[in-house]
Amino acid sequence: MDIKARVAIRPSTSDLWFFAYLPLAVSDGIAMPLIPLLALQHFGASAFAMTIIIAASAMSQVPFTIIWGNLSDRVAHRKYFLVGSFLATGVSIILIALAHDLLTYFWLNVVEGLASAASAPIGTMLLLETRHKRWWPTDIGMFGLISGVGTTVGLAIGFVWLFVIGVQLPLIGVMTALLIVSGMLALLSAVIAWAWIEEPVVRLERRSLGDLVNLHRGVVERLRHFRSRVLNVIDLTRPSAENLPRREYLFLAALGVMTVGFDMFYGPFPVFLWRNAQFSDAGIFIVYLGASAASTALFFHSGKVVEWHSPKFVFLESLGGRVALMLLLLWGPVYILFGLGSPALLAWVTLLNALLGVTWAFISTASTLFLVRLVGRSARGRALGLYNAVSGAGGLLGTLLGGWTFATYGVHTAFFWASIAVVGGAAMLLPIPYHMFTLPHPARRRHGWRSLRATSPAPRPVAPALGGRQR
Repeated sequence: MDIKARVAIRPSTSDLWFFAYLPLAVSDGIAMPLIPLLALQHFGASAFAMTIIIAASAMSQVPFTIIWGNLSDRVAHRKYFLVGSFLATGVSIILIALAHDLLTYFWLNVVEGLASAASAPIGTMLLLETRHKRWWPTDIGMFGLISGVGTTVGLAIGFVWLFVIGVQLPLIGVMTALLIVSGMLALLSAVIAWAWIEEPVVRLERRSLGDLVNLHRGVVERLRHFRSRVLNVIDLTRPSAENLPRREYLFLAALGVMTVGFDMFYGPFPVFLWRNAQFSDAGIFIVYLGASAASTALFFHSGKVVEWHSPKFVFLESLGGRVALMLLLLWGPVYILFGLGSPALLAWVTLLNALLGVTWAFISTASTLFLVRLVGRSARGRALGLYNAVSGAGGLLGTLLGGWTFATYGVHTAFFWASIAVVGGAAMLLPIPYHMFTLPHPARRRHGWRSLRATSPAPRPVAPALGGRQR
């Protein structure tokens, strides 16, 4: 038998069910900037109200990602959970497009977040239960690529729809129709999932997947969704074989602080583009398209960079670059020089946001491996579950703080304090020694990035505070 041959745990008629996530990713790319824009223009929402609407989806996604995942572990059919999630997501987005008042618009976003929360943990578990363990890293990487490409395509469709097809039509009607198309794409994902997914004949417990190194947080930094950030949500109510040492808790605290900073910046970002920079709706899609394309293109390359350098080095370097870019977006002479709403200013902001997307590609990889190399194998599952919970809670808090600061004190204060939060989180990582993250040079030459993710790395020096655990 050829051990390199791809063998599913259960022979499948097709692995094309992976692509059930492609229309969903396109739907995300369309809806990501469109939902806040529609709230701003259709209902005249304030900056703070708009950020609450953005946070509405996350409010239900953070807890229900865990609830849906745990429930699917106890029910015999994963397929129906996934198909139901896609259907409910599509219907919710269509109803959001047809909402007639801001309160209804808010609650439908909550419902949409609740519905879409099932697609991350259940889809990932379905993959792990129908694919040989040897191919998990490659297949999960494929999911990441589908997510990034689909989101980029969705943003491009939004630009063409607004700027080419609907340029002479009433704006609100064009935006509403585009959001309905987004919902229909999610419904198409449900049809593909129903036709192509086969129920697995084995069940894996998620607490047994703590050694899955390739936790993919997402190639695209989301404003509304955490679906691609969460791969294996661990049941946090189960006891851990060992407690996390102090340095791991320090990392999680730093992650929470810097995540608050990220979303303090990106929460009111659509309002900044529309009201302060005075970009058109098509221009805002272009700004998001730059970041999506850049992070998608560099995600796999970022893994090779982390392999050849310390995750801590790449993480801190990327955070430094991100802070500099956030400060460059502060209101300044460049806005007067180029002119508000001008093509030159649009090109400048798109370039900065694309570079922010580049930093995210490296941050999303390095931060995961940073934590994984800190914890012992028996505590890894609990650590990754906490990682997801801290990221979700920090993002929700940051979005609300960013909207309130932006509405109360203006863009300068909001972006400045977002940068300070990221710097503060990075500073909390400095006491963790570099030598914990460095692989011997021969090992780095022997193993490619994919093999590094799929196998146990070389032992790192043991510090007494870590309880003698090897990674």
